[in-house]
Amino acid sequence: MAATSEVPPTISSGQSSALGGLGARRLAPEERVAALMDGLHSILEKAVESPSHWQVLLDASASLWRYSGGNVALLMMQMAQRGTEEPTLVAGYKEWERHGRTVLRGEQALWVIAPRTARVQQMLLPDGTRQRIPVGEKPPSGAVDEGKKTLITGWRGQAVFDVSQTEGAPLLVPRSANPSSVEAPQLWESLARVARAHGFSIHVTDAQYGLTSGFTDFAQRQIQVGGWLNSEERIAVLAHELGHVLLHGRNDEVGKLYGSSVDHRGLAEVEAESVAYTVLKAHGIDRGPQSASYLSGWADAVIEAEHIAGGAGSSRKQPASRVDIAKSVLGRVTAASKEIFEVTDPPGFGGKVPAAEASPQVQGQESYAALKHPGGPSRGLEISGP
Repeated sequence: MAATSEVPPTISSGQSSALGGLGARRLAPEERVAALMDGLHSILEKAVESPSHWQVLLDASASLWRYSGGNVALLMMQMAQRGTEEPTLVAGYKEWERHGRTVLRGEQALWVIAPRTARVQQMLLPDGTRQRIPVGEKPPSGAVDEGKKTLITGWRGQAVFDVSQTEGAPLLVPRSANPSSVEAPQLWESLARVARAHGFSIHVTDAQYGLTSGFTDFAQRQIQVGGWLNSEERIAVLAHELGHVLLHGRNDEVGKLYGSSVDHRGLAEVEAESVAYTVLKAHGIDRGPQSASYLSGWADAVIEAEHIAGGAGSSRKQPASRVDIAKSVLGRVTAASKEIFEVTDPPGFGGKVPAAEASPQVQGQESYAALKHPGGPSRGLEISGP
């Protein structure tokens, strides 16, 4: 897995300008959400055109994996617009205060999209139907309370700040992984736990299915990995097949969105490979240009296949736009990657600081975020930031 000599782009000026008005004046809530959505559209449009831009999104998702793919893209774009480093740890104003840090004077907030929610009580009515009422409201006569639920009622812009925009108490965080620190057996076992949790067994075998290095058999609930591969390659293949396990089963959402998943195996392969790339990147394994080149040209192929399949009189849903496909794929990839990360526990906090009252145990190499070190970075502890 060779390292790439190409330096992936960050965010272009055209993309950055899409959010140029966010900090320039006070926006109404609906205006802010519209501006965020426009900015996300611009990023995804560029990602479809350029495999290296898609790779940039995956790189950021590997370090900010606790955020949705769309919000990762928005955070990257706003930081690039300001000419500063990529976001690493992000929190709201009051959350930073709980960690003993304050936002630097003059810093403008970064904006992410957050849901508006409401708490309701779900009631089972005597006629067998269900009704949701606001919490605390008197229930209908004879109704049975089935418990409280949280519903998404809309979307809003939420102000956050990166650690580089704050000052105060040092925050001890794990340093990002590097290839020499990755322990292949441990990572393999944690990936295997994800497979077993979904009812899949793993078979490392020299028997080859077609020309592939790995294969997922949903009928037998087995994952096959090539026995001739070295340890890192086996991990990459297993991570790829886990992408299929989490995303491409019988109830495949890709199939629901774009027709039959069988028609779009290329799209499924892009999703699985993107999951593998993100998971390995978070654990310090860089797959280089192989993944980037693998992602090119898929969106138009899907749309063309849908045009052909959705002829006159067809009941099939009309093909989505390139950006719609990119948004769907990015959301699915980041959700699947997050499920894997919850088990594999990569270095770092996934972009979100832990609860202030928690005292997380730090394993391996560490860094004090947001402090200057007069002599440059040291071994064992890395001092970085303003």
